[in-house]
Amino acid sequence: MLPTGSGIEFVGMKGDRERSWETSVEIQILFHDVDAMGIVWHGNYVKYFEVARCALLDSIDYNYGRMVESGYAWPVVNLRVRYPQPARFGQRIVVTAAIKEFEHRLRIAYLITDAVSGRRMTRGSTVQVAVDMTTNEVCFASPRILLDKLGVAS
Repeated sequence: MLPTGSGIEFVGMKGDRERSWETSVEIQILFHDVDAMGIVWHGNYVKYFEVARCALLDSIDYNYGRMVESGYAWPVVNLRVRYPQPARFGQRIVVTAAIKEFEHRLRIAYLITDAVSGRRMTRGSTVQVAVDMTTNEVCFASPRILLDKLGVAS
């Protein structure tokens, strides 16, 4: 659930026969996210990715609460970000998160675009791995619960 007055708005979710999962959220850049030049501080892009990732996981009914209930932690083990264009105070951006891999790890790709022009601004990805919370061991294959939530379990 997105907080009221947060400058964040759910835009939509796509899923098709080719097994793609994608969600977008719109975010208005607030004053506390920018530096003295009015440009978003680089670390805040990770927060924007997290907002979109949470919306994506909510859309498949496997958010962080459900992960814990299922007995798995999913720590981020890799993060990549490229910043070709800066976001600025007051600007509205669309952050799209899409699941790209799920068999052995959960790789999510992110794209940030300007909400008005659609211009590409930032892209990145995260990799998360399942950790069995009873043994603290990394799983070398994604748990069945994730495959069930994605509708790909056989």
